[in-house]
Amino acid sequence: MSDARPVDEFPGWQLSNDGGAGLPVLHEVDVVVVGGGAAGVAAATVAAEAGHSVVLVEKYGFCGGAAVAGMSGTICGSYLASESEDGRRRVIEGFTGRFRELLLERGGLTEPQLYGKTLTEAHDPLVWREVADHLLVTAGVTVLLHTTVVGVLLDADGTHHGVVVESTAGRSTIRAARTIDASGDAAVVARAGHRTVFGADGSIQNPTMFFRLGDVDVPEFDRAWGRDTICEPWVSDAIIAARGEGLDLPRSKIWIFRTTRPHELLVNATRLTARDGRMLNVVDPADFTEAEILGRAQVRDYAAFLRAHVPGCAAAHVVDTGVEAGIRQTRSIVGAETLRNDDVLACRKRPDGVVRSPWPIELHSGDRPRLEWLFDDVYEVPYLALVPATGENVITAGRCLSAEHEALASARVTAQCFEYGHAAAVATSLSLRRSLRYREIDGADVRAVMREHGSAL
Repeated sequence: MSDARPVDEFPGWQLSNDGGAGLPVLHEVDVVVVGGGAAGVAAATVAAEAGHSVVLVEKYGFCGGAAVAGMSGTICGSYLASESEDGRRRVIEGFTGRFRELLLERGGLTEPQLYGKTLTEAHDPLVWREVADHLLVTAGVTVLLHTTVVGVLLDADGTHHGVVVESTAGRSTIRAARTIDASGDAAVVARAGHRTVFGADGSIQNPTMFFRLGDVDVPEFDRAWGRDTICEPWVSDAIIAARGEGLDLPRSKIWIFRTTRPHELLVNATRLTARDGRMLNVVDPADFTEAEILGRAQVRDYAAFLRAHVPGCAAAHVVDTGVEAGIRQTRSIVGAETLRNDDVLACRKRPDGVVRSPWPIELHSGDRPRLEWLFDDVYEVPYLALVPATGENVITAGRCLSAEHEALASARVTAQCFEYGHAAAVATSLSLRRSLRYREIDGADVRAVMREHGSAL
């Protein structure tokens, strides 16, 4: 006799189309973290290690966000940019350093690779997921995969009390004293009606479909390509010429990274715009769908180009693409404070800075991405750039921080996202223990705790 039961008998879930009213409470916790990317994993782990009860909600069956589902594939933002090879030293530690060491222990991270004037490291996406699982489970986080946030629990005065979630089992609520929005898209903040902005006057950076290329003669490729992961002018010239062969190759400046696996490369080459040439708004599922379909087709054309024109790639094939298009930018919160373009360019330091970054302004739009280097220096992101200007008991972590367009093109990368999650968790613990609103917390206090945790600030 089967012991199966109807789905509507799963405890804590309700099949409902009532918009969220009267739903059961699945969990009641100190902290709910929405999104399991770099920022979300860091936030949930650090908050749980501080002794708080934590639920992490993730829409996919694994953690990783843009780094894994989007296959961005590298931990960018850890190393100084410098004209001198000796000057390209690692300057980001803290949770980023913890995660990096666990990847290395498992053979899931490459040696540093030259990226223009700085260095980056490529990770194995499977090992990334396993490291995230290990950290979350060890810390005691309750992880809900295959679960999506569809609403917020909000008082009339803008105070957050948790989220409404949905899965195949049904719909329910998670009540939480504090909410960390690590969705990347400011999904909680936007649903609550707090202000957000969308790029520069509605224009965002182009998404990209990353892909892995297998059966590569890597030594032959290396001899032709050179040390830099950013392509040489001869590659750009060949791409422009190949457009005449009917290949869809809109981006002429491309980047290729060695992976942890033999005979394999990670390729960042595509540029995704709508068929009519307009910018794709990937918050809109219709545009996101178009990005996915066009991205996979464009991957085939770039792979054909590489086979035909780049030594070592003649027998190569596409191993896979990202689970989703690589998203660089959607909504940003309007924060209690904002990271300005001038803060980045001036490498501004500040006593309330909770995350430092040496990464260039890396702006993806048009035929060639624009890189503006910050040589031998870093800037610091103010704590209040993570805190929405309105609402209570909610903080963000990750690329949806409050930042001007070009500043975000620097501040959004993986090493910094780990540290935004770290900072959000520290602030959350201070908020809970001291009964403070997020906007009442001094960023210098967050910074001090992060330093105790090993962050290089």
